[in-house]
Amino acid sequence: MLAAGMCALGFAAPAGAVEMRSAVFRIDYPRLAPISRFDEVPEDLGFAGAVLATEDNMTTGAFLGHSYEIETVSVPPEGADVAFKALLEAGHETIVVLAENEDLLRLADMAGPEVLILNAAAEGIALRDADCRANTLHIAPSDAMKADAVAQFAVWKKWPEWLLIHGSNPADLSLAEAYRRSAAKFGAKIVEKRVFEDTGGARRTDSGHVLVQRQVPIATQGAEDHDIVIAADASDYFAPYLPFHLWTPAPVMGSGGLRPVTFHGGQEAWGATQFQTRFDELAGRYVREEDYNTWLALRIIGEAVTRANTGEVAALRDYLLSEEFEVAAFKGVPVTFRSWNGQLRQPILLFDGRITASVSPQEGFLHQVSPLDTLGLDQPESACTAFGG
Repeated sequence: MLAAGMCALGFAAPAGAVEMRSAVFRIDYPRLAPISRFDEVPEDLGFAGAVLATEDNMTTGAFLGHSYEIETVSVPPEGADVAFKALLEAGHETIVVLAENEDLLRLADMAGPEVLILNAAAEGIALRDADCRANTLHIAPSDAMKADAVAQFAVWKKWPEWLLIHGSNPADLSLAEAYRRSAAKFGAKIVEKRVFEDTGGARRTDSGHVLVQRQVPIATQGAEDHDIVIAADASDYFAPYLPFHLWTPAPVMGSGGLRPVTFHGGQEAWGATQFQTRFDELAGRYVREEDYNTWLALRIIGEAVTRANTGEVAALRDYLLSEEFEVAAFKGVPVTFRSWNGQLRQPILLFDGRITASVSPQEGFLHQVSPLDTLGLDQPESACTAFGG
């Protein structure tokens, strides 16, 4: 198992070669106790993906005289600014950040235009909209992309009437708004909204399932007729309990039931088996979204260095945002960046806890540029001006 904290992985390079010094910066926030031991957060979350990406980059880099060094840092929120400044002072110019929305924005501003930030965790829509930053590229999909992925599947299945159940925390309300916008975008109808109040009680107790078995049916009793239940629970407080406990039986999607994810440990299509095998051998566990996002962020840097033959950050950024760039991501199609807000275009997997049940964008959802642009903010919808769009 890889240790969290400060570590470095490097490979020697010939004289005069391109040398890339990147970092992975993770803020470790206080968390609720996991509902299940399957959900326990590994110490090397994200960092394992960084090591694998560095090995992959060196597969080609070793022949081209390119070298890659990666430093990983994990800190509590109160130590984030000091630790991040230390990375900047040490000369790191490409930094993968695993942090929440507000912290990502602050760190991006702290980094300045000479540093390229790759967002591997924050999913806030505003970061791709009015709060975008020219030095930040988003590997993690936005809440809007994930909500659109669910909405497309529901509409394709001809399940247009939704009961929306959302939490009471700010992040839950923001996610609920993303689903409201997706419903309007694709012609679905939210027939009713209900709030599941976060009372701060224990979610993981010996009698937890007994209480839930009594509470959830009552909380969903008497709802308007609906095809599916959409759960907007960014806090991961109640959504896992919804399936099998509703008053009226219905599929659950969103934060529980069928969930939109960038990647998961059961995904094996499009050559992903070899990725999964190598990750399992490295980390001794299954891959999680943060690992995949971090791996992809650093692979994107490696691919750009290989093709552009430069380690200069401004040149790399320009190349990444150009029509020439694309990279394989074990998702069936090459992934590229939206030049107007720095968001990575990518398919979204719909995961039921064991398998990929479907992949969005769904068949029949068309776009004049790319079907991938049916997920999330399209260029006319984005208020981002930092990229010159």
